Amino acid sequence: MSEEEKVEEQTEEKLENEVEKTEEKDFEAEYNALKDQYLRANAEFENIKKRLEKEKLNAMAYANESFAKDLLDVLDALEAAIKVEASDEVSLKIKEGVQNTLDLFLKKLEKHGVKEIESACEFDPNLHEAMFHIESAEHQSGAVVQVLQKGYKLGERVIRPTKVSVAK
Repeated sequence: MSEEEKVEEQTEEKLENEVEKTEEKDFEAEYNALKDQYLRANAEFENIKKRLEKEKLNAMAYANESFAKDLLDVLDALEAAIKVEASDEVSLKIKEGVQNTLDLFLKKLEKHGVKEIESACEFDPNLHEAMFHIESAEHQSGAVVQVLQKGYKLGERVIRPTKVSVAK
């Protein structure tokens, strides 16, 4: 083998090595790109899975919201019946029965997460609906003067705000 052939052979080997290294770098770059793409897709999938699980839990927790809202009218009627004056024995027995029914009804609502919004002294637009403003020397401006209709929550969600009058 001549010197020229050896040099040519070495040059070819170097070129082949460089081509192999370039191909290896290309494969490594492609591998890293695909790995990154996979990790991002997997993370996105996990986020979607968590979001759907959260939405499912919310849907289950608040599935009865509409039904509970409808029952609040019945609750108001029972509370109004309790406030009626009763003087004779029959009326008192009826009123006692209505009170027992109201107590049972409230317990069942509470069992399913429906609770009365506590009446606060300060107006909170997240919990209260101001029906009107009145002048009051006894109350500070923005204070709840009178509760006109009780409000209720289902879990942490307000299903009916408390209707109030607010001091100017």
